[in-house]
Amino acid sequence: MADSRFLAHLKDTLAGIEAEGLMKRERLISGGQGAHVVVGGRRMLNLCANNYLGLADDPRLVAAAKAAMDSHGYGMASVRFICGTQDLHRQLERRIAGFLGKEDAILFAACFDANGGLFEPLLTEQDAIISDGLNHASIIDGVRLCKAKRYRYANNDMADLEVQVLTAIKEGARFVMIATDGVFSMDGYLADLREIRRIADAYGCLVMVDDCHATGFMGPQGRGTPAHAGVEVDILTGTLGKALGGALGGYIAGAQPVIDLLRQRARPYLFSNALPPAVVGAALAALDIVEGAEDLRAQLFHNAAYWRAGLESIGFRLLPGEHPIVPVMLGEAPLAQKFAAALDARGVMVSAFFFPVVPRGGARIRTQMNAALTMEDLDEALAAFEAAGKEVRVLR
Repeated sequence: MADSRFLAHLKDTLAGIEAEGLMKRERLISGGQGAHVVVGGRRMLNLCANNYLGLADDPRLVAAAKAAMDSHGYGMASVRFICGTQDLHRQLERRIAGFLGKEDAILFAACFDANGGLFEPLLTEQDAIISDGLNHASIIDGVRLCKAKRYRYANNDMADLEVQVLTAIKEGARFVMIATDGVFSMDGYLADLREIRRIADAYGCLVMVDDCHATGFMGPQGRGTPAHAGVEVDILTGTLGKALGGALGGYIAGAQPVIDLLRQRARPYLFSNALPPAVVGAALAALDIVEGAEDLRAQLFHNAAYWRAGLESIGFRLLPGEHPIVPVMLGEAPLAQKFAAALDARGVMVSAFFFPVVPRGGARIRTQMNAALTMEDLDEALAAFEAAGKEVRVLR
């Protein structure tokens, strides 16, 4: 039985989180994910999902998932190298690689696992990783698990990046890998991949990009931020859990030797069950849809521009950008949570983000557009934002 002092310590910690206004609470959705969801019997307008192309409840993906279960069963009950690899898994890996212009790809249970398993097999204490200061927690954890020397540069600061590269080389690094998010998810900022590629080429570095918030809708045919920037990167990681259907699963795509070594030594791959056939079948269908989804991408970015302009005209403070992530800046965590509650009362579901997810004083409502939202939805949401903003005195 757990030590009572230990449990008391945990309760005190939780009480402190509550007192600071930092407690996160989950909402129970009845039914599927979509532009509208049902929460507690109420139909809510959903502005906080990563469902960028609106495919999470698409009937074509549901049908593909059912067909894959009919032909390949429910689950693998094994890791890949024992008896957990089906023809569907290799089809999806080859399909992802072709879509992203890489030689091969490898699937993981989630992109968190992909990033967690990427660095340690490829780099040793002789090498260096130079990581953007705002990279996702999964990259940070993956770097920590690796013995390579660690360097960090200020977010999207290319001068600082070059300083760190030169420092790593001066300190004797054999191989240097620059690691960055393609899109910084709390801000919606895009990494400066053109300049990162220029610096990498100048000093012989590798470039790794986590493209979770871009694959499927950024760049030509939705091939991500490198395609958007018109550059090649060495390693791409990403997810099936956002624009590509919204279920779960991650991947790494790159040169054949990279993927082959990861298949031998990436611990989250070696020791996690293979993705279930339903997810794999639906992901294959999602990629077929995404390649030809210019209409969905156009609607998504039209929605994002309309939404951003509407919020600014009302008087909200936004972070600048072109991405469908549109953060509404509020400052302190209690105010952000109060504002989210006022929106909830008006039938609009959003999430407040605050420390430690973002810096103290940087609390925000991270709104996210998707292609399934109509103009009527957005006008309804803008009216709710204005009314809620006045109620909690964010607006005057």
